[in-house]
Amino acid sequence: MQTKVTDPVSSSQSSTIQWQRFSVPYQYPVGFVRGAFDPDNPIFCQMVVRDEPEKRHRCLFVVDEGLASPDLDAKIDAYFAAHSDQLVMIDRPMVVPGGETVKNDLAHVERIQSAIHTHAVDRHSYVIAIGGGAVLDAVGLAAATCHRGVRHIRVPTTVLSQNDSGVGVKNAVNFKGIKNYVGTFAPPWAVLNDFDFLDQLPIRERIAGISEAVKVALIRDPAFYLWLERNADALATFRPEAEEYMVRRSAELHMHQIAHGGDPFEMGSARPLDFGHWSAHKLEAMTRHHVRHGEAVAIGIALDTRYSVLAGLLPEGDEERVIVLLESLGLRIWHPALESRDADGRLSILTGLEEFQEHLGGALTITLLTGLGQGHEVHEIDGKLVHQAMDWLKARSRSE
Repeated sequence: MQTKVTDPVSSSQSSTIQWQRFSVPYQYPVGFVRGAFDPDNPIFCQMVVRDEPEKRHRCLFVVDEGLASPDLDAKIDAYFAAHSDQLVMIDRPMVVPGGETVKNDLAHVERIQSAIHTHAVDRHSYVIAIGGGAVLDAVGLAAATCHRGVRHIRVPTTVLSQNDSGVGVKNAVNFKGIKNYVGTFAPPWAVLNDFDFLDQLPIRERIAGISEAVKVALIRDPAFYLWLERNADALATFRPEAEEYMVRRSAELHMHQIAHGGDPFEMGSARPLDFGHWSAHKLEAMTRHHVRHGEAVAIGIALDTRYSVLAGLLPEGDEERVIVLLESLGLRIWHPALESRDADGRLSILTGLEEFQEHLGGALTITLLTGLGQGHEVHEIDGKLVHQAMDWLKARSRSE
């Protein structure tokens, strides 16, 4: 008598798809203070120890070379001495180049990774970056890729990083001339915006960062845009109450988009917070970053606002209001590099559209304006209208 053996995996079963579904909640504090490393200010310590107040927490600092100084070292030393029952500084702060320099060479990321390895920074220790957005990007990438992610605390020190990039979930460095090509999405453990650092900024950097506030106001908050118009003089002269509100409100709008926009890790084809950025990223590269990010964003805002008018989306005259605001803040709306052409005679800036689309894949999605405070996504850009918008900006800048 033969015994029939049944294969437990039939041909139909072998084609079955089982879906794995789970969600991971993310939350992190974003603080706004003055004197973050004043020994009497508990907020930094509270951010570090919030889940485990009974233990001593190991911290490795990475500092933007533009900020590195004996004075900052002394402040950090005094802070850790005052909170020595809960905080341990692993080593002297590591210093890295600031600006695009730190993002243009992967060797800087590898050096940070080596320090994390050498000092045995584990997944319950902290890597703390103090610096501008570029340094936060590079340190964040290193932290996200060691042990598949160690705890990272950002201390943004520029207007641009405090009101925009520093409060977000992205980090990246450049590769082969392509902006932010190598990176990850990795929410920080905490963000601490210390307004005192803004007082140390060169005027050019301090002004450039305001462009991101103009951007987010134009696409998300009409009332904030009107506030920027009313307070342009106060912002251009760095009055503390105006500057601090601008940073806070801009950061709030960015945080709201990340939390409630439905796509915090950009799985789709849109980057809704990147109004004005498709040309800005390209302009930065074309000028070898002599045009700073915030400056390029201001030019990109001007270009896309005028384009919105030419495309019939934005009422005529609204672009003039935006230009007046940008110029009142001390931001330029034109750079000669915009007229550069490739070997085929095509405007080089237009390749920024292709790179912008390639970064996300899918359909081209660009945010334009239907009102001052109302963003609108489109999936096509007319090169002829881009030409016309550029001609208008060039003529407008010459008339000043």
